[in-house]
Amino acid sequence: MRVLVIGGAGFLGRQIVGRLVAQGHVVHVPTRQYQHGRALLVHPTVTVMQADINDDETLNRLVSGCDVVINLVGILHSRSGQPYGPDFDRAHVQLPKRIAQACLKHGTKRFVHVSALGADAQGPSGYLRSKAAGEQAIHDAYAAAQSNSFTIFRPSVVFGPEDQFMNMFARLARFFPVLPIAGAKAKMQPVFVMDVAEAILNAMSQPWACGQTFDLAGPRVYTLGQLVELAALWSGHPRSVIDLPLSIGRVQAFFFECLPGEPLMSRDNLASLSVDNTSSAPINPMLGIVPTALESIAPVYLKPTA
Repeated sequence: MRVLVIGGAGFLGRQIVGRLVAQGHVVHVPTRQYQHGRALLVHPTVTVMQADINDDETLNRLVSGCDVVINLVGILHSRSGQPYGPDFDRAHVQLPKRIAQACLKHGTKRFVHVSALGADAQGPSGYLRSKAAGEQAIHDAYAAAQSNSFTIFRPSVVFGPEDQFMNMFARLARFFPVLPIAGAKAKMQPVFVMDVAEAILNAMSQPWACGQTFDLAGPRVYTLGQLVELAALWSGHPRSVIDLPLSIGRVQAFFFECLPGEPLMSRDNLASLSVDNTSSAPINPMLGIVPTALESIAPVYLKPTA
């Protein structure tokens, strides 16, 4: 099959592309900057192209002729706005809507969209509200076309080598004797990146997955504070975590937002932590996944090098 992977140069995308190639698929990966996707060129059936997916003409050209389109685009930060900021709207709502419309226009066999566990139109953060709005936009587009040739996945926090979660806390532990964290009691259920990739590939051409939404979460629930302590321990820098009051956390997040570059933590991120990021049920057995334990993977890639 010919598969278009939007966001394929990212952390999860690289794993999915590798699996697709191993199964014999031809894969196209658009990216804003060509160099971001150069690592994928080692795969013989991957084409990386510089393209603006926010341009309708470009998006239609990319989707045309593809059997499956996978959308992995997601951002953690946005300018403020209600019910979500403009950056969340563009990436999490308008883009999925436009991809759905392009897939319907060109008769794409399946559109696979990766959302987020906890997506909720009434959620406490713009991130969660925009993720829910993106899902609704897909449902609306396909309902209008009387089709259900889409599948939505809702992964929890994704861990694995090169992740920006456990690795971030491991880096912080190198420089700080204690780690002050707001929302340390928030619960989450991290899921292994390869499990997410496998679930997507197992479902992308199956009729039983049409019109379905699947939660993807790991086998164990942790608090954020526990995860931070484990990242520090496994990276060789054991540290204690101080649970900051949310009022102080909001001040801290505002300070991070004022610094140049991507903020370490934003007020919207903190709002997301006010609700648990866990699944009420195990991974659907139809997906053929036995979730991998964090303890079997993270200590290996976080282990300090000599």
